[in-house]
Amino acid sequence: MNRTTAARPVVAGLLALGVLGTGAAGAHAAAADAVDPGNELITARSDAPTVKTWEEFRVQGRTEGVRPGYTVLLQQKQGAEWKALPVSTVVNRDGSYRMRVKLGMRGENQLRTVTGRDGTAVSAPMTVEVR
Repeated sequence: MNRTTAARPVVAGLLALGVLGTGAAGAHAAAADAVDPGNELITARSDAPTVKTWEEFRVQGRTEGVRPGYTVLLQQKQGAEWKALPVSTVVNRDGSYRMRVKLGMRGENQLRTVTGRDGTAVSAPMTVEVR
């Protein structure tokens, strides 16, 4: 038996006991520390109301009550639900953020930004038309 194979049961046992890693509780605590409860605010605007298919434009905004380095996600309204797009950025020291976006769905696209996956702060929707 080599060293790697012999170490697997030990590592598995430590993970089960929660000795290694922060686990879900640590991840939740880190997310909770990123915002000041009840005081979070996020705004968003697009620099182009109309774009061509897959043309790059920027979404930018400001946050209040959100710590620098925290993730801001872009969501798109698809039917009755808001779906996360594969676009994100982090909050700067001054509370601002900026992201580059490309959309392929023609027509009017409703977009908004949220802080993290928990959506603690949600911006007002904006519309970008894709031709």
